[in-house]
Amino acid sequence: QVQLVVSGGGLVQPGGSLRLSCVASGSRSGIAAMGWYRQTPGKQRKLVARITSGGTTNYSDSVKGRFTISRDNAKNTLYLQMNILKPEDTAVYYCNAITMMGLIYWGQGTQVTVSS
Repeated sequence: QVQLVVSGGGLVQPGGSLRLSCVASGSRSGIAAMGWYRQTPGKQRKLVARITSGGTTNYSDSVKGRFTISRDNAKNTLYLQMNILKPEDTAVYYCNAITMMGLIYWGQGTQVTVSS
């Protein structure tokens, strides 16, 4: 089974940057796609960005031009570079992965707080 370990969250001022990492381990079939989601209290968990094994990326409109998702397939590691952070970006960020077998896994989540 796949384990996803997330790191990189923290407190940052508006306009600042942060980089999240998500390391996937235990996959034998390979990962077809990985993504970042975020959730605030009382709200639905929403997609932030995703990337397929072929390199196709998708972003939420709210983060386009500010966030960049990337992947290192050799290390099964997902990254989210977050620039020009806004208070509205404050949330718990989750990493997920979809294997070639169609199984979906979630990481533990990491808190990102954007505040002066």
